[in-house]
Amino acid sequence: MKYKYTVIFLAGTVAGILITGVLAAIAMPKLMLRQHVSPYSLQETVERITNNAVAKGWVVSSVMPLDESVRKHGGGDVPKTRLINLCQAQHATKILQDESSHIVSVMMPCTIAVYEQADGKVAVGTMNAGLLGRLFGGVVADVMAGPVAREQRDFVAFCNP
Repeated sequence: MKYKYTVIFLAGTVAGILITGVLAAIAMPKLMLRQHVSPYSLQETVERITNNAVAKGWVVSSVMPLDESVRKHGGGDVPKTRLINLCQAQHATKILQDESSHIVSVMMPCTIAVYEQADGKVAVGTMNAGLLGRLFGGVVADVMAGPVAREQRDFVAFCNP
């Protein structure tokens, strides 16, 4: 009789783990990446984000026309897409000075995408810095889930959630 309950318990545990894994795999992209609709044109959206970032003490290292680069290098026509590369030196320093966190530099600088959708609307894509930071823990959590997440939200506050 005990054997029967043990098998049921183990089967339930395995099923629970599998269901949790499947749900996490389905939900993760929507949790890690955020999309906002801008009420402005692509160019004005880029300008508003860059101005908001600079006002918060960030440096806009570049605004890359990704669609033009794709076309130039043999790809096809894709919707207008701008990648805004941003850095805030004090935040970066905290992460880069911590040897165990330095690997996060592969995601630096922070990037915000602004792109035209098929329906003509302009969208803004951001990484969920808060969730990403909490997943890494330590210094990365302190920086990414704290000031970076707050400031990133401020950069795109003019967009519809």
